[in-house]
Amino acid sequence: MDHLTDHLTALLLAAQRGDQEALERFVVETQHDVLALCRYLGDADTADDLAQETYERAFAALHRFRATGPARHWLLTIARRTCVDSTRRRVRRRRLHRRIESEPTDVATQPSTAIELDDALRALDPDRRAAFVLTQINGLRYEEAAELLDVPIGTIRSRVARAREQLAEALSPTSQELRRVVGRPHER
Repeated sequence: MDHLTDHLTALLLAAQRGDQEALERFVVETQHDVLALCRYLGDADTADDLAQETYERAFAALHRFRATGPARHWLLTIARRTCVDSTRRRVRRRRLHRRIESEPTDVATQPSTAIELDDALRALDPDRRAAFVLTQINGLRYEEAAELLDVPIGTIRSRVARAREQLAEALSPTSQELRRVVGRPHER
């Protein structure tokens, strides 16, 4: 069947035009495939969360769907990327935890370090904070963050660089590990 006459593609195009019922049917008719993919590319414990994130990303990008291929492929590509991003975030967190645990630290300063980072992040301009969190904490590529925030990729790069500088200045000398992590660019 040609993707322009494919039932799911027709539903998605109708949803794009504002048909809420078509959007609901699209979700109902694709949720099994999305859950299965998330279960096997992610893990069984987080499959529901990954599927929900997939649909959130798809809804946010619905206006960019151009029907150059089947809607099912478009959605499953989003699901795959969601799973890959989740795996990257998990790996990155494990590495950071291992690095922090391997360095001798004063136990009394550990809770304040996390609070200090949270406070420093909250103090950032909302645009800088969004760009920094999406790319450096959530692991999105700069182009994905640019697409998500609907700004040019150069804007994301400058926001992340300025956020990194501001965070490095805000962190106390006792936060050396966080300062090293914050100061290290992470672009994919």
